[in-house]
Amino acid sequence: MPREARKAGITAFVGTTVEWFDFYVYGSASALVFGKIFFPDVSPALGTLAAFGTFWVGFLARPLGGVIFGHIGDRLGRKSALITTLALMGVATAGIGLLPTYSAIGPTAPILLIILRMVQGVAVGGEWGGAVLIATEYAAPGKKILYGAFAQQGSPVGNLLATVSFLAIAQLSEPAFTSWGWRVPFLVSVVLVVVGLFIRLRMDETPEMTRLLEERQTSRLPIRDVLRNHSGLVALGVGAVAAGVAITYVKTTFALSWATTDLGFGKDSFLTIITVALAVQVVVQPFGAVLASKINLTRAVLWMLLPEIVLLPLMFVLIKTGSFPLAMLGMAVATFPHAMFYAALAGILSEVFPARVRYTATSLAYQLCTTVFAGTAPLLSQFLLTSTGSIWSVVALGLAYVVISLVCVVALIRRSSWSASPVGDAVSRSLEEKR
Repeated sequence: MPREARKAGITAFVGTTVEWFDFYVYGSASALVFGKIFFPDVSPALGTLAAFGTFWVGFLARPLGGVIFGHIGDRLGRKSALITTLALMGVATAGIGLLPTYSAIGPTAPILLIILRMVQGVAVGGEWGGAVLIATEYAAPGKKILYGAFAQQGSPVGNLLATVSFLAIAQLSEPAFTSWGWRVPFLVSVVLVVVGLFIRLRMDETPEMTRLLEERQTSRLPIRDVLRNHSGLVALGVGAVAAGVAITYVKTTFALSWATTDLGFGKDSFLTIITVALAVQVVVQPFGAVLASKINLTRAVLWMLLPEIVLLPLMFVLIKTGSFPLAMLGMAVATFPHAMFYAALAGILSEVFPARVRYTATSLAYQLCTTVFAGTAPLLSQFLLTSTGSIWSVVALGLAYVVISLVCVVALIRRSSWSASPVGDAVSRSLEEKR
């Protein structure tokens, strides 16, 4: 039913945009200000490392969120889980915006920051899988990857909104930005959460989940079934997602800190560069889903990821020149590969697993990847740069993410019989019936 499918896709897009806005706002703040106001007693480099450490905490909590809300989503329905994750994210983000700094309450401030960041991680950990399923489980055969891209589009749009909000706040004087300006994006998110909740409360349960509930075919303990019957596919899913998520944080969160700390870029100028790159991602990303729907999936993945091996080093070379237009060009062009690959990821993962454990399985694969690869990306990048003094060590890390994804996604496609058709819908339906 095209009308219902479009409605589901838009619902997934709006909800994930709000969730990712809240999550990405923290990344910008950790790169620009958290080291100064929550860890003031250490050097700027160590303060940035500490801030990126709290950034990673959110990723550590994401698999827990995937398991908790995957259980709810697979047992009670996708809708119940998604409403709860959005409300939880709103409370945590507003709490960060109201949090006293180290100068006001001492060590209690970074402790509370870590706790609230963990709540953010739990919320977004349960969000992604459900949003993807809302979109894909309404989609017609042959359009799973295309509609999965609706949920994926929320990530760059949320990131773009978060970056634009900090770009606007960066126009303040440094004392104003440090004292109160950074709080504004966190508090504005409350309005976005209310809008997102209004939309989600009006959505219907997906047809596949409705059928499982009516027939009482839901899993009693989804995480047990996933680990017992699908652990190999989950492991491949973890690796497959790496390039789609980790490189984003190398290109934005780490690059923002590096450029403004070591290369002399102003906050507003490099935020502008990231804003342009994110705008490019918003436009380019859906074409990855189109490509994956039209040709053999393995070939599509190779076409999307292999250019990254050249474009990622080029990006860092152009940023290191200190030239604003060259840095912008490098960031924009290097966005193409991982953005297009990210668009196809949702549809690939969602159709690998049976519906009765799909929420838990897809969430676990995606969120474990964000913990292992994405959350550590800024921290490892800063550590490598500090240890070696060379940006090429960071480039090598980024290329390692690409290689891991290439190997794992090709293996995942072959094991799940996706390669039998361009989009795999007919094959996935056959596999579902056998299960």
